[in-house]
Amino acid sequence: MNAYTIAQDTYAALGVDTEAALQRLAATPISLHCWQGDDVGGFEKVGGELGGGLAVTGNYPGKARSIVELRADLEQAYALIPGRHRLNLHACYADFSGGKVDRDALTTTQFQSWIDWAKANGLGLDFNPTYFAHPKADDGLTLTHQDAGIREFWIEHGKACRRIGAEMGRQLGSTTVTNLWIPDGSKDLPADRKAPRARLEASLDAVFAEKIDPKLHLDAVESKLFGIGSESYVVGSHEFYLGYAIKNQILCCLDAGHFHPTENLSDKISSVLQFVPEILLHVSRGVRWDSDHVVLLDDPTLALMQELVRGDFLGRTHIGLDYFDASINRVAAWVIGTRNSLKGLLLALLEPYAKLREFETAGDFTSRLALIEECKSLPWGLVWDEHCRRQNVPLGAAWLDVLKTYEKQVLSTRG
Repeated sequence: MNAYTIAQDTYAALGVDTEAALQRLAATPISLHCWQGDDVGGFEKVGGELGGGLAVTGNYPGKARSIVELRADLEQAYALIPGRHRLNLHACYADFSGGKVDRDALTTTQFQSWIDWAKANGLGLDFNPTYFAHPKADDGLTLTHQDAGIREFWIEHGKACRRIGAEMGRQLGSTTVTNLWIPDGSKDLPADRKAPRARLEASLDAVFAEKIDPKLHLDAVESKLFGIGSESYVVGSHEFYLGYAIKNQILCCLDAGHFHPTENLSDKISSVLQFVPEILLHVSRGVRWDSDHVVLLDDPTLALMQELVRGDFLGRTHIGLDYFDASINRVAAWVIGTRNSLKGLLLALLEPYAKLREFETAGDFTSRLALIEECKSLPWGLVWDEHCRRQNVPLGAAWLDVLKTYEKQVLSTRG
C-alpha cells in the first residue's frame, strides 16, 4: 500500500473523496502576476517613481530586464507549479517593439506577442489598466482628477484596456478578467470626500459604457484601505466599489492586503456574493502597513480557500496573486506563493464538510470544533505529493534545487 492510498483511505473514513478533490484542484487556475518578476517595472520607461502608494523593497540579483527575460522566468515558475494556470498582465508591460504609444492609445497590437506567447504555453490571460507610474499620475490622482483633460486621458486608457482584454479572451478562448484599481486619495484629511467620489462614479460609467460579451471579458473594480501618500483617504474605498459593483453587476475585487489588519476577508466573501455575480480574489499577505508580501500557507489564506469551498463559490471566483518582493529570488516568490495558495485550496477541498454541516445542523458544536481541529493533522501532505506527481512537478522542496540551478545558470548572468 503506497502513501497516497493510506491517505485516501483515511479521508474516505470521513466521507472525503480525495480523487474528487484532486480533480477539482487540477481544474482551478491561479493567475500569476507579471509584476513580481521585475519589481513592477514594466517596459514603458516613462521615468519617475512608481507612485500611487506603491513601493518595492529589496535588490536581490537577477531581476528581469526585458520581455524575453520576464517570459523565461515565468516559464520556469510555471514548470514548478502543479496545474495549468494564467498570467495577469498590467498595461505597462506592453510590447513596444513596433513603436511607442501612450496609454490612452494602446491597442491589441502592443499585446499581440503576449497573446501569442500565452497561447503557445497554454495559458489564459487577465489584464489591468495601469493608473500609476506616469506623468499624468504624478500628483496621485487619475479618474478623480479635478482637471477634466487628465480624467479623460485615464478614461480612454480604461476603455482601451477593456478592448484589449476582450481580444485576449477571444483569441485564447478563455475569459479575461480586466481589473481596475486607481491610487487616488489624500495623505491628510480632505475637506471634501464627496466630490472625488462623484467624479469617480462618472469616470467609471464612461469607462464601462461599451458593452462587451462576458464570455470574452469581465470587469472588476478593486478597493484599498490606504496607501503610501493616501493614508487618510482613498476615493475607491471598499464601500464605494462594493456599491458600484452591486449597482452595475460587475465583479468586486477583494484583495487580501487591502483591508485593515483586524478585518477578516474570508468573512466578506459570502456577503459580497449575495449581491454580485462573481468576485476576483487577490491572494496576498498584509504585514502591518504593507499589503504585498509573499503568500504563506497561514490561517488567513486557508480561511479564504475554506470559504470558497464551503460556500460552493469556486465557480464564481477568479483567483489571482498580488504581491511583490525584491528581497528574495523573484521566481521563487511566484512558486512559493502559488504553491501555498494551491495547498490551501487542497486543504479546503479535503475538509469533511458534510460531517461538519451535519454536526452544525444538529447543534453539536463540540463535535464540529473537535473535527475541525483533528483535520489539521490528517495526511493532506500525501495527497499534495500525489497532485505534484500527477502534474509532473517536483515534490516537496525539490523544486528549490531546480530553481537554484536556474539562478546559477540564468539569473546570475544578468549583472
